[in-house]
Amino acid sequence: MTASSPRVPHQILVVDDEPDLELLVRQRFRRQIRDKEFEFLFSHNGEEALQTLAVHPTVELVLSDINMPVMDGLTLLGKLSEASKTLRAVVVSAYGDMSNIRTAMNRGAIDFLIKPIDFEDLEITIRKTLDQVAMLKQSLHTQERLMAIQQELGVAARIQQSILPRTFPPFPSRNDFELHAAMVPAKEVGGDLFDFFLLDDFHLGFVLGDVSGKGVPAALFMAVSRTLLRAIALQQVPPGKCLDYLNATLSHQNSAYMFVTMFYGILDTRSGDVQYAVGGHNPPYIFSPGGGVRELSTSNGGPVVGLMENARYETAHCHIKPGEGILLFTDGVTEAINRSDEFFSEERLEQFLATHSNSTAEQLVTSLHSLVESFAAGMPQADDITVLALRYLG
Repeated sequence: MTASSPRVPHQILVVDDEPDLELLVRQRFRRQIRDKEFEFLFSHNGEEALQTLAVHPTVELVLSDINMPVMDGLTLLGKLSEASKTLRAVVVSAYGDMSNIRTAMNRGAIDFLIKPIDFEDLEITIRKTLDQVAMLKQSLHTQERLMAIQQELGVAARIQQSILPRTFPPFPSRNDFELHAAMVPAKEVGGDLFDFFLLDDFHLGFVLGDVSGKGVPAALFMAVSRTLLRAIALQQVPPGKCLDYLNATLSHQNSAYMFVTMFYGILDTRSGDVQYAVGGHNPPYIFSPGGGVRELSTSNGGPVVGLMENARYETAHCHIKPGEGILLFTDGVTEAINRSDEFFSEERLEQFLATHSNSTAEQLVTSLHSLVESFAAGMPQADDITVLALRYLG
């Protein structure tokens, strides 16, 4: 058994120059003081009250007279906000002193009492004010937690952006292909991924994926997926076998039932031959300089990656000519919604490619992101938007 924590009483500071008030308060609230529900502190003017608050920063409620020597209650009220964000004050004054009471309320007093004090009314006022202080403390605590989470998400977003390639052009000395990619997450961090790497002097690996879900869980799954795929791909394993390995590894003890859709391809920079494997992902488009656009066949593709441990993925082949390119994208592009509840759609994407087929890879990616943003016209982004453009130059 564990010992219960000792009860911490609510601290209440009474500020009044009447010498009999302290005795009256202690007598009236003797049970609450004995039970450690309330703890009363006493000062005789505003200046003493500020000194007391400096020594006892946990005071929650100040019960102050308005008319006092040295420093009156109105002056004290103007200084209480500097003591604590959650400290609240109740003022006490004569019945005919409504002008000062109004001034006190305007300076932050939360309530007032009329002399002579009705102690039943005083207890009700104390409990009501302490309840408000408790709610305010909870609100500030929640706000602080949200700010901490926001800061952590900012760090996570920077980490995620550092994981994805950021330097373009990525291979400035190469003139046999051009490549560009960008991701715009729907939240602070996203679940989409892209990557590219040279397997040797003549083979370029490129990948794009979309993790189920959004936010931090998707970002973590994305980072693991990218790292695992790169590790096996750099061993020059065929794309189908890479996805086999990735799927088996991710699906093992996948209690969260997350998955990733993925396209992984390898371009032979000498011939334009492309070998690729697909795991439940949108078919990419091949575009030609003259405006031709065709969908790359994914009929031999496998299911999403990471759910079924025994799933298998085939390596398919295609050929692109010098000047032609491949556009990979996530469904955040085609499923972007405008104010008329219309999807951006594959048709608009094909029209875009047909009219921008002579653009550079960077121009393609940048222009497509801008077009989707313009199409949405301020509608909230429901999914991560990621695009990778690769053009074979021969």
